[in-house]
Amino acid sequence: MPVFTVDAPSGARPEAKQKMLKEITEALDEAYHFPDTRGWLREYAAENVSQDGRVQAEPVRPVCTLEVPELASLDAKRKLVRKIEAAIGAGYPGVANTGEVLVLINHYPLENVGWRQNLQSDKPEIVAALSRLNT
Repeated sequence: MPVFTVDAPSGARPEAKQKMLKEITEALDEAYHFPDTRGWLREYAAENVSQDGRVQAEPVRPVCTLEVPELASLDAKRKLVRKIEAAIGAGYPGVANTGEVLVLINHYPLENVGWRQNLQSDKPEIVAALSRLNT
């Protein structure tokens, strides 16, 4: 159920993007142990990005948005953020301001997520997995 989106500038090599998406998926799998991780990469030309109200004044600062189950452990979140920032940094060297990656973590309780024609809160295996994750 973890979902992520990376918003970044155009210009990274295809193999670097593929590696980055794989590493972010692996980091989410390690943190959550949930099936069905999905990721999207949205790239923008620098003239289509505003930072602090300015266009093309500095290299684009990437953003990674996570839509994920609740995770209580701050240490697990810190580790996840470090791995995501490292993956984006390796994917966009010289293309983006990879020292200023923003990772937004949006948590969803299981009763607010539908999957396979049910709420995740109705699936005992998912409830058990989240319980183990947050004990």
